Amino acid sequence: MSDLAGAIRTGDRRALSRGITLVESTRPVDRPDAEALLDDLLPGTGGAVRVGISGAPGAGKSTLIEALGGMLVADGARVGVLAVDPSSTRSGGSILGDRTRMEALSRNPAAYIRPTPSGGTLGGVARRTREAMLLIEAWGAEVVLIETVGVGQSEVGVAHMVDQFVLLVSPGGGDELQGIKRGVMELADVIAVNKADGDLAAAADRARGEYAAAAHLLRPRHAGLATPVLACSAREGDGLDQLWAAVTERHRALEDDGRLGKLRTAQAQEWFWSEVRDGLLSEIDRDPAAAGLADRLEREVVAGTSLPPAAAREVVSALRERPSAG
Repeated sequence: MSDLAGAIRTGDRRALSRGITLVESTRPVDRPDAEALLDDLLPGTGGAVRVGISGAPGAGKSTLIEALGGMLVADGARVGVLAVDPSSTRSGGSILGDRTRMEALSRNPAAYIRPTPSGGTLGGVARRTREAMLLIEAWGAEVVLIETVGVGQSEVGVAHMVDQFVLLVSPGGGDELQGIKRGVMELADVIAVNKADGDLAAAADRARGEYAAAAHLLRPRHAGLATPVLACSAREGDGLDQLWAAVTERHRALEDDGRLGKLRTAQAQEWFWSEVRDGLLSEIDRDPAAAGLADRLEREVVAGTSLPPAAAREVVSALRERPSAG
């Protein structure tokens, strides 16, 4: 693990891929090595600007990320991209294949793209996305971009692990605005109306005004920092410098007044409790008696003969009363 950590620190992309494959492994036998690798690399993490990019399917997230990533590496930055794809229910593999959709960026040695199947994880963010992000930072990335599925709770999931959250929308105007939940807009640090080019330029400008008016009425994610609403064209590359300027300006503001540190502390706490919950579920799965009890109680709950709170307490009690190892 120390050799692998050293290779990642030198900027070896193949070593980074091996490291992420290790931390994403669901095999219990791989966890000690994964945690040893993370412990070794942890001191070199935390220095990147972490940006989540979400939005409805078709908003142009992958196109925007490739264009934005290309602009950043041209300016001398090293960029990592974690593209969390929907997963096939048959194979568990990614459906969208973002690496093939970001072909030019994926060939740049200063960029690293990792398509990660969500595996059905609630929120559209893979369970090990946080760990993969740390490895990418240790590899030397100054910017980490996380693209989510853009459905259900994905926006909440990514907002709990990034510094800045960008909501990408299409120039649909009023009808499109009606489809965006208020809570999602309140999560956004920056709102960008994409596809502001050609025949859609005028519609994008109108949509920008409508989103700006709506954002003005909502509580901003961070007190005292209004949510900028911009129009851009990922296809043409227009407005990307203004978008990145808005992201970095907010990042500096949070860093200067200490709120960035508090935000990351809260995210670490959320990560801890998420691992506790996942660990308890894993304990149930690994214990035949507890797993059998949980299956029986689940059938009773479905049949309406047991109440979920009482059934859940019985499973927890069974775990607590197990003989301790040794």
